[in-house]
Amino acid sequence: MRDIHVKDIIAAVKQAAITANYVIGPDLLAAFQRGLTEEESPSGREIFRQLIENARIADTECVPLCQDCGLTVIFAEVGQEVHIVGGDFEAALQEGVRQGYQEGYLRKSVCHPLSRTNTGDNTPAVIHTEIVPGDRLKLWVVPKGGGSENMSRLFMLKPAQGWEGIKEAVVTTVREAGPNACPPYIVGVGIGGNFERAALLAKKSLLRELGSTNPDPDLAAREEDLLKAINDLGIGPQGLGGRLTALGVHLLMQPCHIASLPVAVNIQCHSSRHREVEL
Repeated sequence: MRDIHVKDIIAAVKQAAITANYVIGPDLLAAFQRGLTEEESPSGREIFRQLIENARIADTECVPLCQDCGLTVIFAEVGQEVHIVGGDFEAALQEGVRQGYQEGYLRKSVCHPLSRTNTGDNTPAVIHTEIVPGDRLKLWVVPKGGGSENMSRLFMLKPAQGWEGIKEAVVTTVREAGPNACPPYIVGVGIGGNFERAALLAKKSLLRELGSTNPDPDLAAREEDLLKAINDLGIGPQGLGGRLTALGVHLLMQPCHIASLPVAVNIQCHSSRHREVEL
């Protein structure tokens, strides 16, 4: 067994929460640069120029990339040979988020669902924990904005609807989102599992490097099919028209019940933020 102290987990989550909100990933910045040259619309190209400038300012002046610093989602892969010492694992993750949002001067976006009273420290984060082989702890800290989350959808399709039904659900979701979730988007799609698993697959798919090829050749081809259909909508950057409504579509899939075809679409706005740490 390998011991990992909760103080190291708190420090790692705290720093990841701050960095994710200040520094854009190199894959996303590269996509913005491609958009600057590939977008046909003049207003769309101007949007990409502003996104690149926004990323530069956020990085150099240590300010958030977006005013919505998000509800924090944490994906944790815990090696079965890891022993957490010094305290409670989930409490350590929440404390890391709490310290990161306070010390990073990040907007606290979490509130009571009915009274709308802000919790004051951006907790509780939403945590998904998976036990895996090995003696390492991997964490993905994901600040997820409310606008893109609001435009996401879950569908329980009939099995006979097949790929055409899935494609219609995905494209319709993006069409209905229009400019409301700050395009250009990265579209996460989860297929299979059950009601809750499809949603988790859709969100987890967004962790993959933007611009990378799906390791499953069949899913890779379907991602291209969906991306073309979405970009044919003509919504464009910030909804001002253009070719690049989405920068990528990511699919994750797993088997499901013979009577079901669950499909979830998790829209991610252009301010796609996440940080991976390994202890």
